[in-house]
Amino acid sequence: METLTDMPNIGPVLAGDLEKIGVTTHEQLCHVGVREAFLRIRAEVDSNACLHQLEVLAGAAEGVEKSLLPKQIKEELKVWYKAL
Repeated sequence: METLTDMPNIGPVLAGDLEKIGVTTHEQLCHVGVREAFLRIRAEVDSNACLHQLEVLAGAAEGVEKSLLPKQIKEELKVWYKAL
């Protein structure tokens, strides 16, 4: 993938947020991890980042649209998000 916006679910705003935390490629997102990237965005860029954004990042990391994430992954993300 050439740019962040080439990943599923990633539009210009989220791409900008990812760049602000030092994530500029799919490989970097996978290396940092979806949850860590989300925490960094929330701490450094957008304190209102929500569950939807977490699921969007997970889909992007998996290379699928958010709606195609397995139900189990969505549930795990929801539980983790609520524990924040």
